[in-house]
Amino acid sequence: MKARNASKIAWLSQIRTKLFSYPNKGLTRKQFISCFALSIFASFSISANSGLPEEEYTVATLAAELHSPWSMVELPDGTWLITERDGHVVIKKDSGQHRVNLKLDGLYLAGQGGLLDIVLSPDYSVSKEIYFTYAQGELKENRLVIAKATFNGSGFSQPETVYRLTTDKATPQHYAGRALVLPDNTLLFSSGDGFDYREQAQVTSSQLGKILRINLDGSIPKDNPFIDHTNPAAHAVFSVGHRNTQGLVYDYDSQQIVSHEHGPAGGDELNYISAGSNYGWPVITHGRDYSGARISPFTEYTGMKQPIVNWTPSIAPSGMAYYGADRHNFSSLQRHVLITTLVNRKLYAINLTNGKFTQTHVFPEVSGRLRDVLVTQQGNIAILTDGDDAKLLLISAN
Repeated sequence: MKARNASKIAWLSQIRTKLFSYPNKGLTRKQFISCFALSIFASFSISANSGLPEEEYTVATLAAELHSPWSMVELPDGTWLITERDGHVVIKKDSGQHRVNLKLDGLYLAGQGGLLDIVLSPDYSVSKEIYFTYAQGELKENRLVIAKATFNGSGFSQPETVYRLTTDKATPQHYAGRALVLPDNTLLFSSGDGFDYREQAQVTSSQLGKILRINLDGSIPKDNPFIDHTNPAAHAVFSVGHRNTQGLVYDYDSQQIVSHEHGPAGGDELNYISAGSNYGWPVITHGRDYSGARISPFTEYTGMKQPIVNWTPSIAPSGMAYYGADRHNFSSLQRHVLITTLVNRKLYAINLTNGKFTQTHVFPEVSGRLRDVLVTQQGNIAILTDGDDAKLLLISAN
């Protein structure tokens, strides 16, 4: 498929009516994954087509029989750690695979809640510390939590709470929960609007509908944009006006933070994130409510950032990874963000260098509800599928 300007792509042939169901674009549906023409541990090669990527590649299964996975990391020794929403981490090393229970304090497994993201401490090679995001509490009172634990090669220490959102909610939806360690060794993470609390995304003293920034020990950086606010809850806030941010990466070539978030029925967004900025939700949006009702009459407003890409109808972006200029296995994808999708059931590459943010459907053999994506240490690409019987796939350049 040839790349096309993202602002001109309607995707009407791929997204039809009835794809959206309360509360989150069909996430309560049972997973449907298109059949791959391979057995669990088989692999196959594909010739490069006329679009991206230009390189030939092989798709293989690294791990199978995963239960509602959400994210993954690759350790320096090649071990894979995969989070499952029920609180387990699958440890995949060489030909072995087993799962361990993290024993998270007050894990709330309901709706979109549960164990979510996983990121390595910047000093992992020494400390063996790993950070997690998860939902904690019960229906009438729950929140997003950051925790950390040490990994000994086969299991984890008892997780320790690093930071707990100060704003509780009474819905099991829109946790966001994506985490990113920045070059200054602070931790950026996203908090959703809680679905029924969308107005709080514009309230600086609420921690719902925000991107937040903390130190790795849970303290607040002194240079956060709202550090002088009279309400201490605002001190951790980095940016406001977000709905449900599920992609968060650092473009180290241009030194910019990139995010994507779910809109409602339409209005999914790709954004450059800057400290103290307002991204508009729910004052500005290109989406509508699931009922079809208008959320706001505005698609732009003074002082609020416009997305660099708007997807209407929605594609339901999930994970995101940045393929940097220093990666060479797929040189044709350098300086692209790779985005997995749940509704559109595809992986997209978006060019961050041409100012047009051209978008290409890549690796078409990998289809179905796709949960997350990661660029490996070798410059290959790992894809995590979604659902009760999911897989971790590895796309390797030949």
